[in-house]
Amino acid sequence: MNLVEKLKGYENQYMFIKWATGGEYGKLIYVGSDFIEFNIINVDTMEYSETVFIQASLILEVAIGGADVQRILAEVSSKMSLD
Repeated sequence: MNLVEKLKGYENQYMFIKWATGGEYGKLIYVGSDFIEFNIINVDTMEYSETVFIQASLILEVAIGGADVQRILAEVSSKMSLD
C-alpha cells in the first residue's frame, strides 16, 4: 500500500503534513492519484488561511494524531455552533 492509498481513508480529517517546501496543520480535503488538496489552518486564529495542492511524491511526513493535532481539533470544535 502506498501513501496516497493510505491517505484516502483520512479525507476530511485534521492533520499535520510536511512536504518538500513546507509543513502545516490543516484539513485534508481530497486525495487523488497524483496530488492531494489540503486546507491550511492558521493556528493563531484557527481559520483557514489557504488551500494547497501538493504532489503526492513531495509529501515527507503526515501526523494524524498527537498533542498539537488534538489541540487544533479541540479549538475548531469549540468554534462550531450548536445550531
